[in-house]
Amino acid sequence: MATPVKDPLTGAETTGHVWDDSLQEFNNPLPRWWLWTFYGTIIFTIVYWVMYPSWPIGKTYLKGIGNEITYKTDAGEEKSTHWNMRALLAHDMQNGTEAIKQQEYLAKVGAASYQQIAQDPDMSSFVRSYGVGMFGDNCAACHQSGGQGVVGMYPNLVDDDWLWGGDTTTIENTLRYGRMGYMPAYSKTFDETQLNQVANYVLTLSGEPAVDATAAAEGQKIFQGQTGGCYMCHTKEGKGMHAQGSANLTDKVWTIANLPAAETPEAKLEAVKAVIHNGVKRQMPVFGKDGRNLSDTEIKVLVAYLQQMSGGAGAQ
Repeated sequence: MATPVKDPLTGAETTGHVWDDSLQEFNNPLPRWWLWTFYGTIIFTIVYWVMYPSWPIGKTYLKGIGNEITYKTDAGEEKSTHWNMRALLAHDMQNGTEAIKQQEYLAKVGAASYQQIAQDPDMSSFVRSYGVGMFGDNCAACHQSGGQGVVGMYPNLVDDDWLWGGDTTTIENTLRYGRMGYMPAYSKTFDETQLNQVANYVLTLSGEPAVDATAAAEGQKIFQGQTGGCYMCHTKEGKGMHAQGSANLTDKVWTIANLPAAETPEAKLEAVKAVIHNGVKRQMPVFGKDGRNLSDTEIKVLVAYLQQMSGGAGAQ
């Protein structure tokens, strides 16, 4: 082992290692600040291990001490748990500055009428920003993120053509209690000729040309007579009834039969025949207290948001 010596020029201690008879290795100690920083990291690590979740133990892990976080669940119940990112996020969202502002605006919207919301720029802006998240969480899975729906399955919410009515009271009831869309299947009521006749007539109600004009004339008799009884839901004019959620067959808005995708009159006829033959049975879930448990204010925000999406018609 080399014997430590001092450098004759600087007086600093060396390790005794010399290269090329002139290059020496100094034996300088580490700076105190560096050493204390290093010791500090060790102390910090030990404290962190004690306070926060760390080492795995069998099928569980050390959860730490003195790190409890309290927040409210989606059901509104208060829950306390050890520190974790999910609980911290929930707590911050409920208690942070933005969360407090959000709650203040929710209370403001909850106390206002739909007309006041529509006329107030701040509330309208809040409804757009908060409503888009609620719509994404609760409605977009069926009605799509833009509300355009899926023809044959879920109604379009942006075309201002509402099967059950588009005023705020009706939309609110729809959200609270859900809807059951039903039309009986005529597969055992109509034979192929009658099915063809009624479908031809239904096409003419919306201005579409009948594939067979003679069949359409016979279809009108079935539609408005006891054999078919279609008028009892769709009315003799084919306008439909909001009270039953029966479609308006005269407005060129097709929610079940996908006429926009049909390229020929024959294809459109087949699309209408399929609906009459198979009937309709679809259900919208309940979002009120007996369903997904949306609060009254959350439902109001959704209604106001839907009104904005569809152009605001029917707001009250």
